[in-house]
Amino acid sequence: MYKSIFTILIAVLGLFSACTKQVSYSEKEVNQLLDDWHKAAADADLEKYFGLMTENATYIGTDPSERWTRQEFHNFCEPYFEKGTTWDFKAFDRKIYISEDKKTIWFDELLNTWMGVCRGSGVLVIKNNEYKISHYHLSVTIKNESIKEFLKIKQD
Repeated sequence: MYKSIFTILIAVLGLFSACTKQVSYSEKEVNQLLDDWHKAAADADLEKYFGLMTENATYIGTDPSERWTRQEFHNFCEPYFEKGTTWDFKAFDRKIYISEDKKTIWFDELLNTWMGVCRGSGVLVIKNNEYKISHYHLSVTIKNESIKEFLKIKQD
């Protein structure tokens, strides 16, 4: 009898442990995920690029009109990926922050791009026991001493 109760208890504890398993990425793994995402764009790998994003992801680009759902961004990107005329952003300074419960990661990064140095920032969340990009925001950087010139250009 005690043996049966002990066996059931062990099984229940094992099931509980499996159900409450937390995903825990190291900073190295987060860097790799983000680097893989940027590389998928450079390689025009549409499936991999969007596979690293959540279904309800948001992408904010540099133009004021560029606030896309994942599907809208996919539709925009697809012709460029099919032609192989994508972008190749290389992160060179990335900061990663992880919530205490390890369910949310946010980051910012500086990127070498065809537009010069840009800044990307984003949020990763757990979906199906793995982190996915839920939000990404790309912005062009302007040096403070050039802001007045920039504002003149922006008036156009």
